[in-house]
Amino acid sequence: MLLFPHPVVSTLQYELYLLHSDKPDKIERGVRTHVQCRFSNFDMNHRRLPITSGDILQFRRRLLRWYDRHKRDLPWRQDRDAYRVWLSEIMLQQTRVAAVLEHYRNFVEKFPTVQKLAAAPESSVLAAWSGLGYYRRARMLHRAAREIASKHRGQFPDTAAKLRDLPGIGPYTSAAIASICFGEPIAVVDGNVERVLGRVMGRNLSRAEAWQFAQRFLNPNRPGDFNQAMMELGATVCVPRQPRCFLCPVSDLCATRGELPRIATKARQKKKEISYLLDRRNGSVFLIHRTQHSSLMPGMWELPEIPSANGSGDSWITVRHSITTTDYLVRVVKGRAPDGTQGSWVRVSRLAELPLTGLARKILRVAKVI
Repeated sequence: MLLFPHPVVSTLQYELYLLHSDKPDKIERGVRTHVQCRFSNFDMNHRRLPITSGDILQFRRRLLRWYDRHKRDLPWRQDRDAYRVWLSEIMLQQTRVAAVLEHYRNFVEKFPTVQKLAAAPESSVLAAWSGLGYYRRARMLHRAAREIASKHRGQFPDTAAKLRDLPGIGPYTSAAIASICFGEPIAVVDGNVERVLGRVMGRNLSRAEAWQFAQRFLNPNRPGDFNQAMMELGATVCVPRQPRCFLCPVSDLCATRGELPRIATKARQKKKEISYLLDRRNGSVFLIHRTQHSSLMPGMWELPEIPSANGSGDSWITVRHSITTTDYLVRVVKGRAPDGTQGSWVRVSRLAELPLTGLARKILRVAKVI
């Protein structure tokens, strides 16, 4: 891909390059010269605030045209089924799209409708969710499914206000479902949208300001597509570091064209070492079952934790695992559980049915147990 010396390159210039790709050297020299001449004195006064109503109309038109051409082919975009959109939005909270795709397909295959999800035991739902983390999301998903099935006859409420009454559905998720599935003209704000709007407006926005501007920019005729286009732009072009302004369809309507100064630094990751015991006998694995009253991941299954090996060489395998702000070096010791250890023997063939913690699943995969 051509790398321009200046980040501000219009979509038109980029498309011209694609049209004449048979003469790359000549086109590259011409585009470089044009860009340098066009923008060499531009950065000093390119801020365009305040945004006018005409700017917003152009922004909507260009963004939707770009989205129609370049949107990613994601499974939950194949229709506007509220169940699938809702499921994808819950899965995508604090999780990247790439990490969700396989889990989403497997989950929909196991629970193809909200009625199937509502009728399933919680342990089966947690087992299908295993690996995505933040298991409270799965529990709230299950509770909401049961409420939809029992109180709404399996039909999703069709407004954001009514959707917010369901367990685990807040302002963002309710607005996403209502706009995408039911055409309600209500904006969404996630991290991607907030970043795009902040750069367009030329300053870091408060959460309230981001929602206000998102509603102002929203295309009322295609609210669902517009909301998805804003999120798509932030996820693929207006990325956190080194934004690809030369690919942006609205770059000349942007006050920043680049990265805004950061107002907060990311919390430094802590490092910790922990050890677990893998005891496998006669086709079964010894596991600990967290009670429903546990403060962390209640009802989940895991390997028994043991005093840390501290790099003594006793560990059989090591894996790395991150949870929020902590990076764990996990040492796995192969041996027998001490007498009196509270746990259960579980057949290897049954492990796929259990709600394993993400770390337990990772260990068992590395150990080639599953």
